[in-house]
Amino acid sequence: MPPVLLALVIGFVISQLGIVCTTIFLHRALSHRALTLSPGVRQVFRFVTWITTGIRPRQWVAVHRKHHAFTDVEGDPHSPLLLGFWKVQLGNVFLYRKVARDGENTRKYARDLPPDRLDRVLYDHAFIGLGIGVAILCLAFGWQVGLMAAGFHVVIYLSLNAAVNAVGHYYGKKTYDNTARNNQWLAWLTAGEGLHNNHHAAPTSARLALGRHEIDPGWWIISALVRTKQATVRLSDVRLARPRTPDGAPAGEAAAEGPLATTLASGGGEQTAGTDQESAPALR
Repeated sequence: MPPVLLALVIGFVISQLGIVCTTIFLHRALSHRALTLSPGVRQVFRFVTWITTGIRPRQWVAVHRKHHAFTDVEGDPHSPLLLGFWKVQLGNVFLYRKVARDGENTRKYARDLPPDRLDRVLYDHAFIGLGIGVAILCLAFGWQVGLMAAGFHVVIYLSLNAAVNAVGHYYGKKTYDNTARNNQWLAWLTAGEGLHNNHHAAPTSARLALGRHEIDPGWWIISALVRTKQATVRLSDVRLARPRTPDGAPAGEAAAEGPLATTLASGGGEQTAGTDQESAPALR
Protein backbone atom coordinates (compact mmCIF):
# COMPACT_ATOMS: atom_id res chain seq x y z
CA MET A 1 0.00 0.00 0.00
CA PRO A 2 1.41 3.47 -0.85
CA PRO A 3 2.55 5.35 2.26
CA VAL A 4 0.08 8.20 1.74
CA LEU A 5 -2.86 5.82 1.40
CA LEU A 6 -1.69 3.84 4.43
CA ALA A 7 -1.43 7.07 6.43
CA LEU A 8 -4.94 8.07 5.33
CA VAL A 9 -6.38 4.74 6.47
CA ILE A 10 -4.56 4.94 9.81
CA GLY A 11 -5.62 8.57 10.28
CA PHE A 12 -9.25 7.65 9.62
CA VAL A 13 -9.12 4.76 12.09
CA ILE A 14 -7.58 6.99 14.78
CA SER A 15 -10.17 9.69 14.10
CA GLN A 16 -12.92 7.11 14.58
CA LEU A 17 -11.34 6.09 17.87
CA GLY A 18 -11.36 9.71 18.98
CA ILE A 19 -14.98 10.11 17.85
CA VAL A 20 -16.06 7.00 19.79
CA CYS A 21 -14.44 8.48 22.91
CA THR A 22 -16.14 11.80 22.22
CA THR A 23 -19.65 10.41 21.82
CA ILE A 24 -19.59 7.75 24.54
CA PHE A 25 -17.34 9.32 27.17
CA LEU A 26 -17.53 13.10 26.72
CA HIS A 27 -21.05 13.35 25.35
CA ARG A 28 -23.32 10.60 26.59
CA ALA A 29 -21.56 9.68 29.86
CA LEU A 30 -20.20 13.01 31.15
CA SER A 31 -22.33 15.73 29.54
CA HIS A 32 -25.75 14.08 29.90
CA ARG A 33 -25.05 11.25 32.36
CA ALA A 34 -27.00 8.97 30.08
CA LEU A 35 -24.75 6.12 31.17
CA THR A 36 -22.20 5.37 33.86
CA LEU A 37 -18.93 3.66 32.97
CA SER A 38 -17.04 1.35 35.31
CA PRO A 39 -13.95 2.99 36.88
CA GLY A 40 -11.54 0.99 34.73
CA VAL A 41 -13.34 1.66 31.45
CA ARG A 42 -13.75 5.33 32.38
CA GLN A 43 -9.98 5.66 32.82
CA VAL A 44 -9.35 3.95 29.48
CA PHE A 45 -11.69 6.38 27.73
CA ARG A 46 -10.09 9.26 29.60
CA PHE A 47 -6.58 8.29 28.48
CA VAL A 48 -7.52 7.55 24.86
CA THR A 49 -9.43 10.84 24.65
CA TRP A 50 -6.29 12.61 25.86
CA ILE A 51 -3.87 11.07 23.35
CA THR A 52 -6.25 11.29 20.37
CA THR A 53 -7.85 14.71 20.94
CA GLY A 54 -6.08 16.56 23.78
CA ILE A 55 -9.52 17.66 25.01
CA ARG A 56 -10.06 18.57 28.64
CA PRO A 57 -13.31 16.74 29.45
CA ARG A 58 -14.75 19.39 31.76
CA GLN A 59 -14.28 22.06 29.07
CA TRP A 60 -15.97 19.96 26.39
CA VAL A 61 -18.84 19.20 28.76
CA ALA A 62 -19.28 22.88 29.63
CA VAL A 63 -19.37 23.96 25.98
CA HIS A 64 -21.87 21.23 25.13
CA ARG A 65 -24.16 21.94 28.06
CA LYS A 66 -24.19 25.61 27.11
CA HIS A 67 -25.18 24.56 23.59
CA HIS A 68 -28.20 22.73 25.02
CA ALA A 69 -29.06 25.65 27.27
CA PHE A 70 -29.11 28.06 24.28
CA THR A 71 -29.77 25.83 21.27
CA ASP A 72 -29.82 27.99 18.13
CA VAL A 73 -30.59 31.15 20.08
CA GLU A 74 -28.29 33.90 21.30
CA GLY A 75 -25.66 32.30 23.53
CA ASP A 76 -25.25 29.09 21.51
CA PRO A 77 -21.47 28.61 21.05
CA HIS A 78 -21.76 27.17 17.53
CA SER A 79 -25.14 27.64 15.88
CA PRO A 80 -25.04 27.63 12.06
CA LEU A 81 -28.49 29.22 12.06
CA LEU A 82 -27.02 32.27 13.79
CA LEU A 83 -23.43 32.29 12.53
CA GLY A 84 -23.80 30.72 9.11
CA PHE A 85 -23.13 27.17 7.96
CA TRP A 86 -19.57 27.63 6.70
CA LYS A 87 -18.42 29.62 9.71
CA VAL A 88 -19.35 26.66 11.92
CA GLN A 89 -18.16 23.94 9.52
CA LEU A 90 -14.78 25.58 8.90
CA GLY A 91 -14.34 27.44 12.17
CA ASN A 92 -15.90 25.13 14.74
CA VAL A 93 -12.59 24.51 16.49
CA PHE A 94 -12.10 28.25 17.05
CA LEU A 95 -15.67 28.71 18.26
CA TYR A 96 -15.12 25.81 20.66
CA ARG A 97 -11.83 27.16 21.99
CA LYS A 98 -13.32 30.59 22.62
CA VAL A 99 -15.94 29.18 25.00
CA ALA A 100 -13.73 26.38 26.39
CA ARG A 101 -11.18 28.94 27.57
CA ASP A 102 -13.86 30.84 29.48
CA GLY A 103 -13.22 29.71 33.04
CA GLU A 104 -16.51 31.11 34.29
CA ASN A 105 -18.43 29.11 31.69
CA THR A 106 -16.63 25.92 32.75
CA ARG A 107 -17.32 26.58 36.42
CA LYS A 108 -20.98 27.20 35.68
CA TYR A 109 -21.71 24.27 33.38
CA ALA A 110 -19.22 21.65 34.59
CA ARG A 111 -19.19 22.19 38.33
CA ASP A 112 -19.64 18.45 38.83
CA LEU A 113 -16.28 17.77 37.10
CA PRO A 114 -13.63 19.57 39.15
CA PRO A 115 -10.01 18.89 38.14
CA ASP A 116 -8.35 16.08 40.08
CA ARG A 117 -4.72 15.11 40.55
CA LEU A 118 -4.52 13.27 37.21
CA ASP A 119 -5.87 16.35 35.46
CA ARG A 120 -3.23 18.55 37.02
CA VAL A 121 -0.40 16.11 36.30
CA LEU A 122 -1.47 14.77 32.89
CA TYR A 123 -4.81 15.49 31.32
CA ASP A 124 -4.74 19.29 31.50
CA HIS A 125 -1.62 19.22 29.31
CA ALA A 126 -3.02 18.66 25.84
CA PHE A 127 0.26 18.77 23.94
CA ILE A 128 1.79 16.05 26.10
CA GLY A 129 -1.12 13.75 25.35
CA LEU A 130 -1.09 14.54 21.64
CA GLY A 131 2.69 14.12 21.60
CA ILE A 132 2.34 10.65 23.10
CA GLY A 133 -0.26 9.79 20.46
CA VAL A 134 1.96 10.97 17.61
CA ALA A 135 4.97 9.15 19.10
CA ILE A 136 2.98 5.88 19.19
CA LEU A 137 2.08 6.29 15.51
CA CYS A 138 5.70 7.03 14.55
CA LEU A 139 7.04 4.05 16.50
CA ALA A 140 4.40 1.74 15.03
CA PHE A 141 4.51 2.87 11.39
CA GLY A 142 7.67 4.92 10.94
CA TRP A 143 8.04 8.65 11.32
CA GLN A 144 6.84 9.59 7.83
CA VAL A 145 3.65 7.54 7.84
CA GLY A 146 3.12 8.37 11.51
CA LEU A 147 3.28 12.12 10.96
CA MET A 148 1.06 11.96 7.87
CA ALA A 149 -1.45 9.79 9.74
CA ALA A 150 -1.51 12.30 12.60
CA GLY A 151 -2.19 15.10 10.12
CA PHE A 152 -5.00 13.18 8.44
CA HIS A 153 -6.46 12.37 11.84
CA VAL A 154 -6.57 16.04 12.86
CA VAL A 155 -8.34 17.08 9.66
CA ILE A 156 -10.84 14.19 9.72
CA TYR A 157 -11.65 14.45 13.43
CA LEU A 158 -12.14 18.22 13.41
CA SER A 159 -14.15 18.13 10.17
CA LEU A 160 -16.54 15.43 11.38
CA ASN A 161 -17.07 17.09 14.76
CA ALA A 162 -17.73 20.38 13.00
CA ALA A 163 -20.24 18.61 10.74
CA VAL A 164 -22.23 17.42 13.75
CA ASN A 165 -22.73 21.07 14.74
CA ALA A 166 -23.05 22.53 11.22
CA VAL A 167 -24.82 19.86 9.17
CA GLY A 168 -26.66 18.63 12.27
CA HIS A 169 -28.43 21.98 12.65
CA TYR A 170 -28.77 22.93 8.99
CA TYR A 171 -29.48 19.97 6.71
CA GLY A 172 -31.37 16.73 7.12
CA LYS A 173 -34.54 15.19 8.45
CA LYS A 174 -36.58 16.55 11.35
CA THR A 175 -38.49 13.83 13.16
CA TYR A 176 -39.03 15.81 16.36
CA ASP A 177 -39.91 19.44 17.01
CA ASN A 178 -36.51 21.03 17.53
CA THR A 179 -33.96 22.82 15.36
CA ALA A 180 -31.52 19.92 14.96
CA ARG A 181 -31.51 17.48 12.02
CA ASN A 182 -30.96 13.75 11.48
CA ASN A 183 -28.48 12.50 8.87
CA GLN A 184 -27.87 8.75 8.86
CA TRP A 185 -24.83 9.10 6.58
CA LEU A 186 -23.24 11.40 9.15
CA ALA A 187 -24.24 9.03 11.95
CA TRP A 188 -22.20 6.28 10.25
CA LEU A 189 -19.14 8.54 10.28
CA THR A 190 -19.60 9.87 13.81
CA ALA A 191 -20.65 6.82 15.84
CA GLY A 192 -24.27 7.97 15.90
CA GLU A 193 -23.85 11.71 16.41
CA GLY A 194 -25.47 12.47 13.06
CA LEU A 195 -28.86 11.56 14.57
CA HIS A 196 -28.84 15.00 16.09
CA ASN A 197 -32.55 15.75 15.95
CA ASN A 198 -33.14 12.63 18.04
CA HIS A 199 -30.52 13.69 20.55
CA HIS A 200 -32.06 17.11 21.10
CA ALA A 201 -35.45 15.45 21.46
CA ALA A 202 -34.16 13.06 24.13
CA PRO A 203 -30.87 14.40 25.55
CA THR A 204 -30.77 11.91 28.43
CA SER A 205 -31.02 8.87 26.15
CA ALA A 206 -27.88 6.79 25.80
CA ARG A 207 -29.16 5.61 22.43
CA LEU A 208 -29.42 8.10 19.57
CA ALA A 209 -31.27 5.85 17.11
CA LEU A 210 -34.97 6.17 17.94
CA GLY A 211 -36.59 5.35 14.61
CA ARG A 212 -37.12 1.95 13.02
CA HIS A 213 -34.49 2.29 10.28
CA GLU A 214 -31.99 4.44 12.20
CA ILE A 215 -28.62 3.04 13.24
CA ASP A 216 -26.40 4.32 16.05
CA PRO A 217 -22.99 2.58 15.94
CA GLY A 218 -22.08 4.07 19.32
CA TRP A 219 -25.00 2.20 20.86
CA TRP A 220 -23.44 -1.11 19.76
CA ILE A 221 -20.41 -0.34 21.90
CA ILE A 222 -22.53 0.82 24.84
CA SER A 223 -24.63 -2.36 24.60
CA ALA A 224 -21.46 -4.47 24.71
CA LEU A 225 -20.25 -2.57 27.77
CA VAL A 226 -23.62 -3.07 29.48
CA ARG A 227 -23.65 -6.80 28.71
CA THR A 228 -20.16 -7.18 30.19
CA LYS A 229 -21.19 -5.13 33.25
CA GLN A 230 -18.76 -2.33 32.38
CA ALA A 231 -21.51 0.28 32.04
CA THR A 232 -25.04 0.98 33.20
CA VAL A 233 -27.64 2.98 31.27
CA ARG A 234 -29.39 5.68 33.27
CA LEU A 235 -32.89 5.38 31.80
CA SER A 236 -34.50 2.23 30.46
CA ASP A 237 -37.03 4.30 28.49
CA VAL A 238 -36.29 7.14 26.10
CA ARG A 239 -37.69 10.36 27.57
CA LEU A 240 -38.84 12.78 24.87
CA ALA A 241 -38.68 16.46 25.68
CA ARG A 242 -41.70 18.59 24.95
CA PRO A 243 -41.56 20.85 21.86
CA ARG A 244 -40.58 24.50 21.87
CA THR A 245 -42.90 27.20 23.13
CA PRO A 246 -44.78 29.34 20.57
CA ASP A 247 -42.25 32.17 20.89
CA GLY A 248 -39.43 29.81 19.85
CA ALA A 249 -37.81 29.44 23.26
CA PRO A 250 -36.13 26.03 23.70
CA ALA A 251 -38.61 24.94 26.36
CA GLY A 252 -38.58 21.33 25.30
CA GLU A 253 -34.84 20.98 25.61
CA ALA A 254 -34.91 22.89 28.85
CA ALA A 255 -37.47 20.40 30.12
CA ALA A 256 -35.15 17.55 29.31
CA GLU A 257 -31.99 19.17 30.55
CA GLY A 258 -33.38 21.45 33.21
CA PRO A 259 -33.46 19.18 36.28
CA LEU A 260 -30.05 17.72 35.58
CA ALA A 261 -28.46 21.00 34.50
CA THR A 262 -29.83 22.81 37.54
CA THR A 263 -28.53 20.13 39.86
CA LEU A 264 -25.09 20.08 38.26
CA ALA A 265 -24.80 23.86 38.35
CA SER A 266 -25.47 23.81 42.08
CA GLY A 267 -22.95 21.06 42.66
CA GLY A 268 -25.54 18.41 43.48
CA GLY A 269 -25.91 14.82 42.35
CA GLU A 270 -27.72 13.18 39.49
CA GLN A 271 -31.46 13.41 39.03
CA THR A 272 -33.72 11.42 36.80
CA ALA A 273 -35.79 13.07 34.11
CA GLY A 274 -38.58 15.31 35.29
CA THR A 275 -42.30 15.22 34.70
CA ASP A 276 -42.17 17.51 31.66
CA GLN A 277 -41.19 14.54 29.52
CA GLU A 278 -43.00 11.65 27.93
CA SER A 279 -41.72 8.13 27.31
CA ALA A 280 -40.79 6.63 23.96
CA PRO A 281 -40.31 2.89 23.36
CA ALA A 282 -37.90 1.23 25.77
CA LEU A 283 -34.24 0.82 24.88
CA ARG A 284 -33.43 -2.49 23.27
